[in-house]
Amino acid sequence: QAGLSWLTVLRKREALREVFAGFDADVVAELDIGPLLTDCRLIRSRAKLTACVTNARATVALRAHGGLPALLWQAAELPSAAYAVWSDVPASTPASATLAKTLKRAGFTFVGPTTVYSLLQACGLVGDHLTSCPVRDEAEALRAAVRRP
Repeated sequence: QAGLSWLTVLRKREALREVFAGFDADVVAELDIGPLLTDCRLIRSRAKLTACVTNARATVALRAHGGLPALLWQAAELPSAAYAVWSDVPASTPASATLAKTLKRAGFTFVGPTTVYSLLQACGLVGDHLTSCPVRDEAEALRAAVRRP
């Protein structure tokens, strides 16, 4: 979401999903952002739309080198840390900072350590459910069952 409120992103999610063909990197890599800049259903930031296309192209290019999932798994943190309060959950980690640099070298943009850490959380590669969270045990069991590529 890179600098936008989650509410803004969530309100535009369905239109983004439609325009980006279900977030298919091959399709997004070929998009012309010109028409998207006038689509009121979208986030009409030239820089952010350009980053979407640029990052899709970088994702496609990474396939020749093991793919984006393999790269993300390098930063996975298993087992999870056990945080009791939200203020203890980091915004980024040394692993997310290293991965952000790697992604930038691979051609990605808008990928700082905090954005990368959020991605790792969303993918379940970092488990930051608080110890009091009612689904923590279930989430950890699912994470433990995943096989790395």
